[in-house]
Amino acid sequence: MDLDDTNAVRTRNDLATYVQALAEESAARPDDWENVDLPRYLEAMSSWIGSMDGWARNQGRELPEQPTWSLVADILRAACVYE
Repeated sequence: MDLDDTNAVRTRNDLATYVQALAEESAARPDDWENVDLPRYLEAMSSWIGSMDGWARNQGRELPEQPTWSLVADILRAACVYE
């Protein structure tokens, strides 16, 4: 699974597969991640969620009222490297 293609995450099963792939990547290539432990990862996730309006504007997107499976994948992926 291409972890940078969050648009491919459309269903709950897709998200489960995506999360498994993130877990495998974090174990295999921890140097590619800024936030390798759970507290740092969750802190980065919280910060990114708080500023995701700017991300959406930069992407030319409008944030949905209810998150999509793809948006959840975006959040999870961003938390890997967000500082």
